[in-house]
Amino acid sequence: MQPQWVPTERDIAEARITDFARFVAERTGVRAADYHDLWQWSVTDLAGFWHALWDYFALGEIAGDVLTSTDMPGAQWFPGTRLNYVDQVIRQARSDRPAIRALSENGPIREVSWAELIDHTAAFARTLRELGVRRGDRVAGYLPNVPEAVVAFLATASIGAVWSACGQDYSPKAALDRLGQLEPTVLITADGYRFGGKTYDKRDDIATLCAGIPSLRATVAVSRLGLDVPDALPWHDAIAMAEAESQVITTEPVEFDHPLWIVFSSGTTGLPKGIMHGHGGVLLEHLKAVALQSDIGPDDTFFWYTSPSWMMWNFQIAGLLAGATIVCYDGSPTHPSPDALWRLAAEVRATVLGTSPGYVLACSKAGAEPSTEHDLSALRTVGITGSTLPTSSALWLSEHIGEHVQVCSISGGTDVVSAFIGGVRTVPVWPGELSAPYLGVALDAYDPAGQPVRGEVGELVITAPMPSMPVRFWHDDDGKRYHDAYFDMFPGIWRHGDWITITDHHSVIVHGRSDSTLNRHGIRMGSADIYQSVERLPEIAEALVIGAEQPDGGYWMPLFVVLAPGTELTDELKARINNTIRTEVSPRHVPDEIIPAPGIPHTRTGKKLEVPIKKLFQGADAARVVERSAVDDPDLLDWYSALPQTGHN
Repeated sequence: MQPQWVPTERDIAEARITDFARFVAERTGVRAADYHDLWQWSVTDLAGFWHALWDYFALGEIAGDVLTSTDMPGAQWFPGTRLNYVDQVIRQARSDRPAIRALSENGPIREVSWAELIDHTAAFARTLRELGVRRGDRVAGYLPNVPEAVVAFLATASIGAVWSACGQDYSPKAALDRLGQLEPTVLITADGYRFGGKTYDKRDDIATLCAGIPSLRATVAVSRLGLDVPDALPWHDAIAMAEAESQVITTEPVEFDHPLWIVFSSGTTGLPKGIMHGHGGVLLEHLKAVALQSDIGPDDTFFWYTSPSWMMWNFQIAGLLAGATIVCYDGSPTHPSPDALWRLAAEVRATVLGTSPGYVLACSKAGAEPSTEHDLSALRTVGITGSTLPTSSALWLSEHIGEHVQVCSISGGTDVVSAFIGGVRTVPVWPGELSAPYLGVALDAYDPAGQPVRGEVGELVITAPMPSMPVRFWHDDDGKRYHDAYFDMFPGIWRHGDWITITDHHSVIVHGRSDSTLNRHGIRMGSADIYQSVERLPEIAEALVIGAEQPDGGYWMPLFVVLAPGTELTDELKARINNTIRTEVSPRHVPDEIIPAPGIPHTRTGKKLEVPIKKLFQGADAARVVERSAVDDPDLLDWYSALPQTGHN
């Protein structure tokens, strides 16, 4: 297959990663012929690479060794070195561009200058201290994607406290399942938000949340709807001193692995796991991922459609580490029309825009013409994550936003709050493939015996430590849950849970989750391959496939389809679906049944619930296999549970 995007000589010459390669050559004598050579060095000489990265970004003095143990889990990074994530943000302050552009569904663009960002951070840090927040205490956010959330996070981090947040689309129970277990001392929230043309008053939910967290000393409320939140300190009062005079921010130096934030697993099968990352690991990983891999710098406007519930919110803040302007938007990407996100990107002159395969597919089916209807001349890169980007959608993007725009699918996870694989400015993009492993990521594909494979499907593994791997899980003092999550299958090797193929040109194809693998007659298949072919059909809004082993040894592989409005699942449409799968994927992927469904249940961050639905059809109790508050539309679980559990073999 031919690349859909190829870097020009100018792209390569001006790329930040090219400058880094020159820095490495001058420093070490290692002269990489191309990106793959540079990557190979970065995973062979781990200490040398991460030391070079530290010095390239001039992060200060290193107290001793870079890496004293390469054990996984248990690697020891930069022992004795002290720093604070916020210091790197402060270093980027400037007056010629804003730090944040904030968008909403019903108002003008609001700009937050770098001076305002730092002053408000300093003022809120002072308020937190006055409220009794100390190093190591947890500060929780129950907020939409607004600048105040960024300020609250930076203020929390600056004093050595630990941030954790979720969006206000989460119910009080779902928020309590996450934030409540941390016993936070202060809650930052908002009176509500607007989404899809509707207004959501969250005051009752806030009261429920506060009542469920007895450790809270104070609640601070941001005004989005102009409503009074009882017993809460108004945000404006919390930063009032910043309005009167410029604040001097003082950051608390902390150990390299001192907790920066706690992010959460989906929580579909139990209480969400709190995943803790350290200041130093996140700082290094995000500088690498944003500045080198994504080529984002001081002249960029970085806009990823996200919410505080998702790790991409944390990832977008990293734009500030590179001096870029970031964009906060708390509305719908499809309101008032399917192409709303493209319109917003044009308004803020975004150079890097991030979205999901689902949004791209929706635009394609709606007949959107982004580059024709909106001025996207500033756009250089479109980032994609959340699930696999089908080849057809990748090509649609090239055709409808311009072949000069690099389409960068990335894949990683909340686990490392970054990507393992993605794009780079000096490497071509092949449709349906991720261009390359990120620097410092010792990625491989293993067969069941733990042997590397090429050109065939294998387990995605990481064979050497990364600084942004979790410091630990919350309430996992002996480390057992952390070990069992990643290192149980291949001792000392991180198994991520994805099926991938590494190609002969070093790109990576992601086939889907290995824990939801389709295994018909001993042939392993990824669900993503089916979705790519079926969801492209105009009659199909979305699909879900499972493979359920039956008690008598049989295997049932149904395909659930959500039909487009006005569409019926006729025999002709079923035949066309089957034929599409047979010709575009393989005859082995053709489902046993095609069943119309009212919807597909997802986690709150958009992942299809393949494994829980599979367990339902194997006779498991719905209350045991999935936590309803972790599902975007819990009522759909009742529909799947009510389907007959017999006769599927």
